[in-house]
Amino acid sequence: MTREPPWEASAGRVLIVDDDRINRTLLTRGVEQAGHEADTAENGRDALDLLREGQYDLVLLDIVMPELDGVSVLDQIKADPRLQHVPVIMISAVDEVDSVVRCIEMGAEDYLPKPFDPVILRARINAGLAKKRLHDLEQERVRSVFSRFMPEHVVEDVLQRTDEDLRLGGSRDVGTVMFTDIRGFTAFSEQAQPQRVIQLLNEYFGEMIDAIFAQDGTLVGYRGDGLLAVFGAPIALDDHADRALAAAREMLEVRLPHFNSWLHKHRLGGPFEMGIGLNSGPFMSGNVGSARQLEYTVHGDTVNTAARLEEMTKSLRRSLLMAEPTYRALSRPPDSLEFVGQFELRGRRSTIGLWTLEWTLLRGDEQPAHPTQEIAGSSPAGST
Repeated sequence: MTREPPWEASAGRVLIVDDDRINRTLLTRGVEQAGHEADTAENGRDALDLLREGQYDLVLLDIVMPELDGVSVLDQIKADPRLQHVPVIMISAVDEVDSVVRCIEMGAEDYLPKPFDPVILRARINAGLAKKRLHDLEQERVRSVFSRFMPEHVVEDVLQRTDEDLRLGGSRDVGTVMFTDIRGFTAFSEQAQPQRVIQLLNEYFGEMIDAIFAQDGTLVGYRGDGLLAVFGAPIALDDHADRALAAAREMLEVRLPHFNSWLHKHRLGGPFEMGIGLNSGPFMSGNVGSARQLEYTVHGDTVNTAARLEEMTKSLRRSLLMAEPTYRALSRPPDSLEFVGQFELRGRRSTIGLWTLEWTLLRGDEQPAHPTQEIAGSSPAGST
């Protein structure tokens, strides 16, 4: 009694590449009998044109062909980011073992010996299609994770650059970390209706996330009524500090006034102010969680310092506080930046120089905190 396989691969699109017409006919018949769609090419150049124009789930590729042989075609497939994950099964004669081994080392999925055995052909095709679909499912899962906190074009860049490495784990990056917070929103939310609180938060987050995405920043997560974002990860950016500052300025100069105007128009309260902390340097980033639920996050002293700077905007009555490393990383610091002083931060052994935008003094009755050690009459050592 024959035993049915535990599962069958769903229908796929297969490209058959062979210069022999009889072989193409036999393979086409076998592919179609297995329930798949088959296209054919009689040489390597035509095959590459078809692959670049269409979407294929599997390639059956003959090794020996005129003009461009199977080894050369395989090399170009694996060098193309859009094609490199299409499974390739080499078609070989019994005396082409060395070429088969070379192709497998280059990334070919398997090989199919001549003459073709229908059972083996079906098994090879189903195994190759199953792997392609697992890869596609993983891509969609990763896309669903990253599309929540990155611009779409950056998501595509991440998928093309990192692909199979984009799983659990992490990397050490250098960039600029941003923490933001709405001033007075906690007190407001304790008295307002829940629906009203959520409505305001969604409107506020929509404004601020647009500013982050406009500078190719990455939204790491929500922190109550605040945001954590990074510039320079998971895709490196040489101008991460400039982009972070540009996003912060857009938030304060454009997005926050627009949000407050919306509140006034709908008589929903406000106006609100916000605090932003920026710090640059190395940090660890990556996906953490389980195979079922991933979350992209960042860790390290650079991140902790940015969070503390955001908290210090309250006592210093500034909407923006920028750490010295961010100031140094700017390609051309704007004239509107002014030095605040050297300050001690909890958890740090040495003081840190802080900068701000000169017009960002917050309202309130608190008096600005005094720096523990300020270099009188000049910027911190090494600054311009």
